[in-house]
Amino acid sequence: MGNSIRQIQKLNTRKRIIETAYKIFSEKGFSVPSTMIAKEAGVAHGSIFSHFPTMNELIVCLLSDFGEQIGVRLHELAKKCDSVENLLKEHLMALEEYEAFYTRLILEKDRLPDEAKNTYAMIQSILAFHFSSVIEREIKKGTVKNLPIHMLFNTWLGLVHYYLMNKDFFADSNESVIKRYGTELLSIYLNLIKNESKV
Repeated sequence: MGNSIRQIQKLNTRKRIIETAYKIFSEKGFSVPSTMIAKEAGVAHGSIFSHFPTMNELIVCLLSDFGEQIGVRLHELAKKCDSVENLLKEHLMALEEYEAFYTRLILEKDRLPDEAKNTYAMIQSILAFHFSSVIEREIKKGTVKNLPIHMLFNTWLGLVHYYLMNKDFFADSNESVIKRYGTELLSIYLNLIKNESKV
């Protein structure tokens, strides 16, 4: 019985560390000291290292969890999306939910451990796969211009990432860029790619 209580405590401590790291990384970036995470989580500094021997391991664990969550979300979105417009609306909703963390991720990804970069690449690959399958159908129907799919995808991602990375130009510090500009970004993008003769 004592072992199971101790195991539950360890799991709860680990969960608290991960949740706190997510919050702090979202607010301050991935270069924060482990002491800040320990203090905010209300755990001893050594507890962090008993669960995650290095900060890189904590970052990789957190990004893997994030990657799984967003991957599941994107798979679900793709199942119910019948048009590129609906898929991109759903993509914006998912980004808004994780906006602060995702923005930090795209801003600081080059400074992250390789394994974390791989998780970022996996997230983009999942999105690209679903985007491709939906956009191919629309190109065949003639509702979207027959342009290279990778360029259509990268244009969308570039547009969204530009607004996220330059939030200070577009929104107040506590305001969501996606909430404020998402509808407009989607409308502009669709106007660029839609085949006027079929709309």
